[in-house]
Amino acid sequence: MDKLTVVLGEYPHAQPLLDSDAEIDGYLVEPVEVKPVIGAYRRMIRDLEFDVCELAPVSYLMARQEGIPLTAVPVFLNRRFHHGDVQCAANSGIRVPRDLEGRRVGVRAYSVSTGVWVRGVLSEEYGVDIDKITWVVDDDDHIEGRVPPNVERVTDGRSLGELLRTGEIDAALTGNAGTGRAGAPRAGWTATAESKAGDDGPYPLFPEAGALAVDHCLRKGIYPLHSLIAVRSELVERDPHLPTALYAAFTESKRRHLAGWPDWSAVPRLARQGQQIGGDPVPYGIKANEPSLNAMVRFSKHQGLLDADFPTDLRSLFAAGDYPDA
Repeated sequence: MDKLTVVLGEYPHAQPLLDSDAEIDGYLVEPVEVKPVIGAYRRMIRDLEFDVCELAPVSYLMARQEGIPLTAVPVFLNRRFHHGDVQCAANSGIRVPRDLEGRRVGVRAYSVSTGVWVRGVLSEEYGVDIDKITWVVDDDDHIEGRVPPNVERVTDGRSLGELLRTGEIDAALTGNAGTGRAGAPRAGWTATAESKAGDDGPYPLFPEAGALAVDHCLRKGIYPLHSLIAVRSELVERDPHLPTALYAAFTESKRRHLAGWPDWSAVPRLARQGQQIGGDPVPYGIKANEPSLNAMVRFSKHQGLLDADFPTDLRSLFAAGDYPDA
């Protein structure tokens, strides 16, 4: 049997696949550990280093546009809401989303998926002109050459968290997309403590972020995607059955995990999200994710990361295969 090198983040619902309990028909899995897994994205896109690799979905779309020989199966291992990801500097005076216009906002890289989702929500839901914001970045994009003129690079080595605390930027995204890390996402990437919101520190743009995010999801059907599974196109050309086999294995892996940990009890965040949306917190398949996929393409085009003529046929974004919603 052929081996497949597989790189995934730490997801209990994918662990049975990595442990070969959920088998990929005709293949043996050779797990490759990369921490943080974001460090593998660039290696996959630039060097095709692995056979199968989790990728940021926006980076995958950009790779497709550039003709990089990658294709994908519609397995989305991670989902998150984003209304709570914008923190404002203590003395910024920002009170409503449109106050961000004319300000400097930190994000790890312009094309990072969290940034795309946040900008999309700010633009479509709150009427913010994102071109009037200066986006301050401290890392490279996985695919370069698509940065608009309103992006500024940090050059003195300071973190976005430090710039936010000193008020040198007016707001920033949190977590891996901004203030929760220092250094590029390679081996040895340093996680940093987030600044605590309060009277003397950064505060959230949306104090009721959780309720707003769920309301937005239920009204629009947009449940932000944060990963998909990319495969080297050469392997699919050699074995057109591989995408279907991969999808079936990831589906079985999720089923096996839930058999032992019902109701997502092993992942409290996903359990909570499942309760909020009233269903599976990580649905797989194209049809089940159509509104989210359409929004991702639309936001990416609006933000200059994809060309206007980038295909809108969702099926064309994925390898030919059998992908029943799961």
